[in-house]
Amino acid sequence: INEQKSDVILFTGDIVNNFASEMDTWLSAFSKLEAPFGKFSVLGNHDYGDYAEWKSDEDKAANFKAIKEIHPKIGFDLLLNEHRYLEKDGQRLALIGVENWGKGFNKAGDLKQASKEVDKKDFKILMSHDPSHWEYKVKQDKFNYQLTLSGHTHGLQFGIEIPGLFRWSPSQYVYKQWAGLYKEFGRYINVNRGFGYHAFPGRVGIWPEITVIELKKS
Repeated sequence: INEQKSDVILFTGDIVNNFASEMDTWLSAFSKLEAPFGKFSVLGNHDYGDYAEWKSDEDKAANFKAIKEIHPKIGFDLLLNEHRYLEKDGQRLALIGVENWGKGFNKAGDLKQASKEVDKKDFKILMSHDPSHWEYKVKQDKFNYQLTLSGHTHGLQFGIEIPGLFRWSPSQYVYKQWAGLYKEFGRYINVNRGFGYHAFPGRVGIWPEITVIELKKS
């Protein structure tokens, strides 16, 4: 990742499957990531601990607190329905991060709160874990979120792809936007297929992915 020499590094959620302790062996690797304009992150549906059995609500809350505390430990600015301005060469863009919002999942994401005090004329990058948020709420929002970055689907860790010719995964029957770049209403979403796994500890035809995006002024 550092070899890409990116201006920013963005992580779109699900840093763990259930427990904060899952990150213990990864803290060093994530801490070594470097980007001159910062590292930013949001929460995914798995980060809330909703898929594990807890002895008490207090234990679940403590785990959630520990997960959120991981982000500053590894140098990431966790955006909880917040935004940051990034400036370069006299130009700026708004980086907006919402908590998870997904059809059939946790809906803690608050676009209005996250975009508070953002100028409608600004170029906006929205980090939202679940692409269904874009499909149902974001893509036609009058505030005009030009680029949304999501993850979540993993391509269901199973599929077939011949680059430029053919791409199939059962994920496409669940999510209209399940992998790669999509455009509707003059707005874009890129869905990253993830780097780890959920449930089945492997991938068939759906490779782990790091997406490199270059923005160009039109």
